[in-house]
Amino acid sequence: MQKNRKPIDIKISTVVAISAILHETDPTVLEKALKEMTGGVSDFFEDEFAVLDIGNLPGEALTGIDWTALVTLFKQFRLNTVAVRNAPEDLQQTIVAHGLAIDNPAGAGATNARAQDAAPAPVAVEPAPAQAAPAPPAQPQQQSAPAASTMIIDTPVRAGQRIYARGADLVIMAAVNNGAEIIADGCIHVYAPLRGRALAGASGDTSARIFAQSLEAELVSIAGVYRTFENGHSAELKGKQVQVRLDGERIDVLAMPAS
Repeated sequence: MQKNRKPIDIKISTVVAISAILHETDPTVLEKALKEMTGGVSDFFEDEFAVLDIGNLPGEALTGIDWTALVTLFKQFRLNTVAVRNAPEDLQQTIVAHGLAIDNPAGAGATNARAQDAAPAPVAVEPAPAQAAPAPPAQPQQQSAPAASTMIIDTPVRAGQRIYARGADLVIMAAVNNGAEIIADGCIHVYAPLRGRALAGASGDTSARIFAQSLEAELVSIAGVYRTFENGHSAELKGKQVQVRLDGERIDVLAMPAS
């Protein structure tokens, strides 16, 4: 055994969570909607973390929420509820008592936590960057290279792997296999068969796109709007380079123009 080993290390970590925006609180209604959404696929969500966003609920719907029933329901669909977003102050103590965290936009608790124009708080908190000292005015300032905005993966993405390009585009030069999940705040480029799941615009960028040498994915998503392929992929697009883009609330899969 190593001597002087610390019992625990605490590090900043990025956590990706599904945001479940509630428009109803009746577990029966929600269960029916989730069954339709998942198409009866038992491992549709694969034990993802979930944040319940109650910002769109009317005031009268907030008084009788059965938190235990909601957590149990989402667990049945393999969603692990960890927090509640946009909760008013008078509900926060009850939410915490049920073992859930409060994930509110900054300052929302002091006024109305359900403000529609408030930006959602990130799940992971990162330290603020240190301010650089100004260069002496008498000397020309050398420009530094811009921060990398693209993550490049050269190896295949195996089943069970999850790759997240935070604040960047994601470029993968090898195959993405079934059971893998790739996520980017920007666009996704896969220069090989794309299977598994691909989620672009994860931070809300509706202009993000997914480009694939061959699309064989089980699920694609742009800015939270998703499309599944339980009925298979279009025969017209088989073996062709495609792009996936968001058109309103619809996901379009289009062949790339011939060069």
